[in-house]
Amino acid sequence: MSPLASVKLNTLSLTFILAALTAFAPLSTDMYLASFSSLAETFGTDEGRVQLSLSVFFFGLSVGQLIYGPLVDRFGRKPPLIAGLLIFTLASAAIVVAPTVESFIALRLCQALGGCAGMVVSRAIVADLFDERGSARFLSQMMLVQGLAPIVAPLLGGYILAVAPWEAIFVVLTLFGIGCLLAATRGLPETLPPERRHAQGIGGVVRAFGEVFANRSFMAPALSGAFAAACIFAFITGSPFVYMHLHGVGQQHYGWLFGLNACGMIVASQVNRLLLRRFSTRAVMAGALTFNVTMGLVLVVTAANAPLPLLVALLMLCLSTGPLIGANSTAIAMSHVGAHRGTASSVLGVMQFAVASLASAAVGLLHNGTVYPMVGIILAGGGLASLAYYMGRRA
Repeated sequence: MSPLASVKLNTLSLTFILAALTAFAPLSTDMYLASFSSLAETFGTDEGRVQLSLSVFFFGLSVGQLIYGPLVDRFGRKPPLIAGLLIFTLASAAIVVAPTVESFIALRLCQALGGCAGMVVSRAIVADLFDERGSARFLSQMMLVQGLAPIVAPLLGGYILAVAPWEAIFVVLTLFGIGCLLAATRGLPETLPPERRHAQGIGGVVRAFGEVFANRSFMAPALSGAFAAACIFAFITGSPFVYMHLHGVGQQHYGWLFGLNACGMIVASQVNRLLLRRFSTRAVMAGALTFNVTMGLVLVVTAANAPLPLLVALLMLCLSTGPLIGANSTAIAMSHVGAHRGTASSVLGVMQFAVASLASAAVGLLHNGTVYPMVGIILAGGGLASLAYYMGRRA
């Protein structure tokens, strides 16, 4: 743990607060997916126009992180976070009374620009408080809570739509924003004291980004983590077709199979914590990368003819390396950025979203009616993750 003696930590409380701050993306996307037809009917438009609100949201998440990075290095961790949470909460409330689909889409952009503050600040706070191994262990502990969001969100959205109109989903998101706002205000420590802040202008911000991008000790593990995340997004994009069309799985059963993979990743994140008691972050990272590539090769060789239970098991084993690579790559990268932790955190987040988006697009573009686009991109993601990490180590 880093020597911030002025910060009194309640680790359990900190875990829940920071995990909640990183859950804005899955909650804000997965909860409302089932309401697209209702939204189209309300606004008198087609579902394609409504789907644009999802693309705009992910765009806002990426751009917003680049904005918050320098802000949290200049003003401290909490003020930009509180501002972001206010934007998210007010935008969520305004969506309930949005009169047109255009205003709905614009408010979804505002939601993203507010919610992404938690993603940047949470990584910066962990790097402020813990050393490399401690960061990896704490991030794994966060994933125990954070990993529930992709499982709970679609189920919660479905139950809400069964008893209430789509507006109720955004009421729930408004309440979630208020809860996070109160928790962050009262329970989150300020981990960047005034004497360590950077009162820099535009030139200083540009130089800070330049230093981060030129830092090989940061970029190598950051790229490795981004490529590993691409494996998960390739599965998210390709699994509906593979499970439901190639293997005849029903919609309800698909949700359970998807949740099974999420549960596997939650378990893997806790295995990471246990491994870090005996091994270094780099040793665990190397083992996870090797296992990921090995399982990716097995998938490419066997997936076309594998029965569904075997395919599910192989995918779960391969994707379970995601939390190990993600937590350790983030910890290693953030330990090498010095005073620019906010800026580095924003770069880390944008890289993950950019690479993951490319992986999702690649699965769609390579679609040929087989399992190979999905498993091929999973293998490619693992291979590039290993290549980026080991080239960085050699450099």
